[in-house]
Amino acid sequence: MTFEDLPRIDAVLISHCHYDHLDVATLRRLHASHAPLMAMPLGNDAIVRAAVPGARCVVGDWWESLPLGQGVSTTLTPARHWSNRWPGDVRMALWSGHHLTTSAGTVWFAGDTGYGDGAIFRDIRRRLGAPDVALIPIGAYEPRWFMAAQHVNPAEAVRIMRDVDARHALGIHWGTFQLTDEVRDAPRLALASALSAAGLPPRRFVAAQPGASYDFGPAAR
Repeated sequence: MTFEDLPRIDAVLISHCHYDHLDVATLRRLHASHAPLMAMPLGNDAIVRAAVPGARCVVGDWWESLPLGQGVSTTLTPARHWSNRWPGDVRMALWSGHHLTTSAGTVWFAGDTGYGDGAIFRDIRRRLGAPDVALIPIGAYEPRWFMAAQHVNPAEAVRIMRDVDARHALGIHWGTFQLTDEVRDAPRLALASALSAAGLPPRRFVAAQPGASYDFGPAAR
């Protein structure tokens, strides 16, 4: 999909300030063409406002709900990750997921996260309910000795889906940037193995392809 093929963009959800998640050139272009509302956790607005003069930003802490307009809101959810743009600003901006409440249902975007003991995901389920669709990262996880604290692997992604009791899940954060040691298709193949081991049907958790669209309406339930 080219930039010109994008539909109208009403809102942009920012999870944290790492360069593969907050690209100021893209945000400038989106602002010039669509002037979307940009929702993000604390501290990221300083980066966005400096790079995109006039950007419309709404900012919050974990568990705060931010209105996005037209009856849609996002609640910022905890994640096991970290942030920085430069060597001297490590953890100076917060990182989060986004739990969207809409008239069509609920969608939870986990953001970048490690698994830990899973408590934060069970807490998300307890506080916000089970999402209709969860967007969970499945890539950028090798080697585990280094990446486990900050990025889940596909088996842990399946555990997250079960922890939050998501009706459907899409595997994201794979197949675009080559960030870590696993080969491009490894997350997709490992996800299939993890679902089989958990006794879950493949249709419950799909490895999303870049540029594709997915229908999780009533007919898909």
